[in-house]
Amino acid sequence: MERRHLLAVPAALAALAFAAGCSSGDDEAKSSSPSASASSDGARDAVVAYVDALNSRSAAGLIAVGGVKDEKWSRQEAEQILADKGGRGWKIKDMQVEHDMGPDTGSARLTAEDKAGKAMQDTFTVMREKGTWHLAVFTQQPAESGKDSASTAKPSP
Repeated sequence: MERRHLLAVPAALAALAFAAGCSSGDDEAKSSSPSASASSDGARDAVVAYVDALNSRSAAGLIAVGGVKDEKWSRQEAEQILADKGGRGWKIKDMQVEHDMGPDTGSARLTAEDKAGKAMQDTFTVMREKGTWHLAVFTQQPAESGKDSASTAKPSP
């Protein structure tokens, strides 16, 4: 058992080294030039746009990066997000984007720090729709008209 543990340590270190090579600091994360990583297609830029929208307290920016319609419910949810995280001068410390669910869907992990030194960690689903990358940051989207949401649908007897 101890031997297995010793073998796992180099593998874990190699994984950390690989992740560190794929992650980005402030300057690279804010760069609009394509990087060599799998996220050079715009998913990384969507995460940066999210942080920019938080910093500028832009509900419209959150709605755009969230890929939802500008409606009453989305403006309300954007305002809730901004009340919680907006206007703090977030600086990206680490960002990892993986296309682990296919070429148009993946996950992003963000670590940022505000100007007071408070850390924020968040994980998002990233998805490309009609060529544009969005983050799944809106959770209160109403069900489409005429359709029940999964949580309210009643099974048939």
